[in-house]
Amino acid sequence: MRKYLVLLILAALTGLLVLPVSAQEALPDWIEHSACEVDLTGSTIPIIHFGDISGSFAFITQPLLVGFADAIDYFNARGGICGATMIQDNRDTGGDLSQTQAAYDDYSSREPKPSMMVLYASADAELLREQLIEDGIPALISAGSVEGLYGEDGQSPGWIYAANPLYVDQFGNFCEYIGANAEQFPAPVVGYISWPGAFGEAAFTPEAIAYCAAQGVTVLPENESFLPISTDITTQVQNLVDQGATILYTNTLASGPVAVARAVVDLGLEDTVQIAGVNWTLDTSVGLLSRTVIGADGLPAVDGLIGSMPFRWWTERDQPGIQLITEVADSKEPPLEPQNRNIAYLLGWSIVDLYVEIYTQTANRVGGLDAIDGAAVNETLSNFSYSPLGLYDLNFADGVRDAVTNRIAIMRFANADMSGVATSGSDALTLPLADGTTAFLPIVVPVTEFEETPDLRPGGADVP
Repeated sequence: MRKYLVLLILAALTGLLVLPVSAQEALPDWIEHSACEVDLTGSTIPIIHFGDISGSFAFITQPLLVGFADAIDYFNARGGICGATMIQDNRDTGGDLSQTQAAYDDYSSREPKPSMMVLYASADAELLREQLIEDGIPALISAGSVEGLYGEDGQSPGWIYAANPLYVDQFGNFCEYIGANAEQFPAPVVGYISWPGAFGEAAFTPEAIAYCAAQGVTVLPENESFLPISTDITTQVQNLVDQGATILYTNTLASGPVAVARAVVDLGLEDTVQIAGVNWTLDTSVGLLSRTVIGADGLPAVDGLIGSMPFRWWTERDQPGIQLITEVADSKEPPLEPQNRNIAYLLGWSIVDLYVEIYTQTANRVGGLDAIDGAAVNETLSNFSYSPLGLYDLNFADGVRDAVTNRIAIMRFANADMSGVATSGSDALTLPLADGTTAFLPIVVPVTEFEETPDLRPGGADVP
């Protein structure tokens, strides 16, 4: 890990570091948007988004709003969308599907009808999938249930486009990694433990179980579930371990992976059970929330957690997009807080960059903003290939509705001299907090390169 990056984030913890805001009012050359053939100056383009901002997903979605705001300010100051100004228009649903429906009813009935939306969760995508098609409104999302993107049959692409790989495909990619590292994971048996519902259960499918078996990885046929508010899930963990589980895979976020880690520590299983999960398990929120769940080595119990990382991460400072976002985050007064330096903040920036490119391409093709509707945007998206700020690659041609590249990474914590990862609590970088707890600085260490994920939809090309 690079020493200066840790210094920047540590300064954000203390609020001591402020870097000057650049006076430059032009986009850097490496951002390669399509050239504007239509002048949209004087117009306003809303980024409409709604979802759980106050419930179980709050640790992820609140930083998303900050990322939206910072990115909108940045791009608007540099021309917006061919002169048009972007604004946010959002609503908190609290994770209540009835509120999701109410928000959608409001937005979809407006005149003019929205030409694109942003959704948060798999359950919202499944609820609104057919309505979006019927109303002619495409949507962007960073979630990946098969039903939300491809329908119940897994082969019917809809009008929702995802920035991350399907959760079931991430699970398959994880099994590839485990199977390819038999010396580290001999005779691996995976116990699936997650929240109930569309998100939590999205990766636990017959197709994924069969694919994992083909990689030499056994997945127990019965999963265990727990609620987002649960704090003691030792019974569920013990049930899976009693059936032979050596790996616990969770499709949760924020408090979910921490609950699994707490149970592993409480049961004394740290040396025999590996914790793993979906891309959200490697989020900053998980590392910070785990500060009160300490393992035998004195580090947060999620140290060593294995998961997916389909996006560029904060530590990859040689990547221009990360450099730009970090510079803006550090220049804020005060600097962006550590809890906001997460996956969602990066996604907020990438979605705003996507809006610029999507609307530019669409305006160029149809001749102006007045001619842009949902059908026109969907036509753009259905043949869209782009890398927003270089953070991840999208190619939605030929009916694809999700990103199809991923890599495996491990959550670790910075050591005290900021030269690498901590091996124990005694050599970890720590900072006492006002609530009496101690903050540890989480970092993400990729262990594989980006590679194409298997297609494990029902009827998918890689289903055994």
